[in-house]
Amino acid sequence: MRRLLASTLLATLLSFPAQAQTKDELVIGITQFPATFHPSIESMLAKTYVLAFAHRPVTAYDPNWQLACLLCETLPTLENGLARQETLPDGKKGMAVTYTLKAGAKWGDGTPVTSDDVAFTWTVGRHPQSGIASAELYRRIPRVEIKDARTFILHLDRVTFDYNAINDLRLLPAHLERPRFEAAPAEYRNRTAYDQDTTNPGLYNGPYRIAQVTQGSHVALEPNPHWTGPKPAFKRVVIRAIENTASLEANLLSGGIDMIAGELGLPLEQSLAFEKRHGARFNVITKPSLTYEHLDLNLGAPALADRRVRQALLLGLDRESLTRQLFEGRQPVAHSLVPPLDWVHADDIAKYPFDPARAGALLDEAGWKPGPGGIRANAAGDKLALELVTTAGNRSRELVSQVLQAQWRKIGVELRLKAEPPRVLFGETVTKRKFPHMAMFAWYSAPESVPRSTLHSDSIPTAGNSWSGQNYTGYANPAMDALLGAIETELDRTKRKALWRQLQVLYAEDLPALPLVFKADSFILPKALKGLVPTGHQDPSPYWVEAWRWE
Repeated sequence: MRRLLASTLLATLLSFPAQAQTKDELVIGITQFPATFHPSIESMLAKTYVLAFAHRPVTAYDPNWQLACLLCETLPTLENGLARQETLPDGKKGMAVTYTLKAGAKWGDGTPVTSDDVAFTWTVGRHPQSGIASAELYRRIPRVEIKDARTFILHLDRVTFDYNAINDLRLLPAHLERPRFEAAPAEYRNRTAYDQDTTNPGLYNGPYRIAQVTQGSHVALEPNPHWTGPKPAFKRVVIRAIENTASLEANLLSGGIDMIAGELGLPLEQSLAFEKRHGARFNVITKPSLTYEHLDLNLGAPALADRRVRQALLLGLDRESLTRQLFEGRQPVAHSLVPPLDWVHADDIAKYPFDPARAGALLDEAGWKPGPGGIRANAAGDKLALELVTTAGNRSRELVSQVLQAQWRKIGVELRLKAEPPRVLFGETVTKRKFPHMAMFAWYSAPESVPRSTLHSDSIPTAGNSWSGQNYTGYANPAMDALLGAIETELDRTKRKALWRQLQVLYAEDLPALPLVFKADSFILPKALKGLVPTGHQDPSPYWVEAWRWE
């Protein structure tokens, strides 16, 4: 292990030698390399971060947590008349929401961004075999009405509180992607130009475009000459993936990179130690965020299908000591999936304090009795042995995994640890539900983001739906399905908050995933870099890269 780490560090330093960076270039370090560059296939944060420089969604939440237009002229609301309720053919209420694309918006090859791109993107998103991760958005839009080249109306099949937040509508260039999709929709995720022709400038409509990709290593971006917004300050942005966090830190100190992105950077405890040693050279910004670190459980595994076992596992963890010792108490223990920073967070729900005795009693009740070596087994002689997979090279997760292993052994649970490169873990293992028992990772969310894609039974990825959806646990509970629908369609904030509380109560009882902590992001920036504002949610800081500059 030590030899491998040393070799990895040496290779990284040799690949990216220390050198003075010109002031028209910015080199950023992150801990993951994207598994795909398609805007809507898979949900890996590394992909989202890279594309934030080059690809603009129609809407996004800004650093003040307010919904804003990025690719549209005016945010439609009921108040300004651009959104209205309408009666659907079946007599139910729906909505008609009108957007106008920004004047002058173009793809990087000079082709205008038009309503035709919207209609094509909707067609892809609606197709059951396209592999789009957020397919639910497209399912609830039965019709797209094209008014002109820039104006379109989305007809929604229901009235929802977040009717104008179409952050997941990430436009695809119809002139490039339509032939690839129409030739074989079921194969589209493997045929998209975003992966087969990634440096094609026509794929990008943001201030930058991807100009070079070295798989597993780095992505280089150059200005989009057809961008009509504020001119970005850098002639070149390089994003380097360094999956080992010790190597990431070493590259920053050696000059191989200029900054470490908070969205995908050093774990909190490592950044706190870094600040104490190098705070005079760098600005270290710690931003509490809507990030939920947890263990997704494969509920198809017989042992984990029993709710008593899931509850016992959580009772067997001393999470308070863990966050105090590793994170100086700056990352609060999670009791559900909704962070305290979100206004719909509920604190009066079931909690699982460290209680090994109660955990043991629940395991006894579930039929798992102490056996040879202290490891529990059921009546058939099967040992309570589980496997935990997480991201390789992440020091924080390595430490947490070892704590889980030691604490669960004390209640008779054997835990095997496995680490995979992020692009494998998120590109295959998690997305296709290949983990046998549990996977440790984090969900980034937006303010009051309804977790339909992770909790609704119709969002379970399968081969039949080309692995669309993010319900990797396989959780299916009609009560949860009903709550998700009720929250989406409740316009009254007070009533909606009460429904959110019911959701969190049910989540804490069922535990489809085991909550660990709510994370904080650590941005490590050179003193001369100005204008970067952390958002604290899933819409990353590079959406506003036009404001970044060297001073």
